[in-house]
Amino acid sequence: MKRRAFLVVVAATSGCLDYLEENGDELADPEDVVIVYDTLGRDDPGTDEERVYVWGVVRNDGDREISYLEIRATFFDENGDAIDSVIEHAEDVTSGEEWTFEIEFPHFGDAAARVADYELEPATSV
Repeated sequence: MKRRAFLVVVAATSGCLDYLEENGDELADPEDVVIVYDTLGRDDPGTDEERVYVWGVVRNDGDREISYLEIRATFFDENGDAIDSVIEHAEDVTSGEEWTFEIEFPHFGDAAARVADYELEPATSV
């Protein structure tokens, strides 16, 4: 599978979603997308280069190819307050196929150190 991925900060996300809706594609809750595995990773803790990311695997359990799949990761601090959200996407995920993803928190150092938890939210267009 050709994998094209990019990270988009939430500020730019609304424009992306508006584009899809204006062009006739509608994002929907993905009944057939299963998050098989996910974990929070942290590199270089306690340094200015500290980075945080979510690594995971999703699978298309449906009977149709998914033309567009996105995973939104929302990062939270220890108080449960949302700090930032990032989206990664894939195109043309066939039935039964698994797709690995890594979604990186967009800040480093002290900002990354504040990340205590995350939430994943998939969306699709068929």
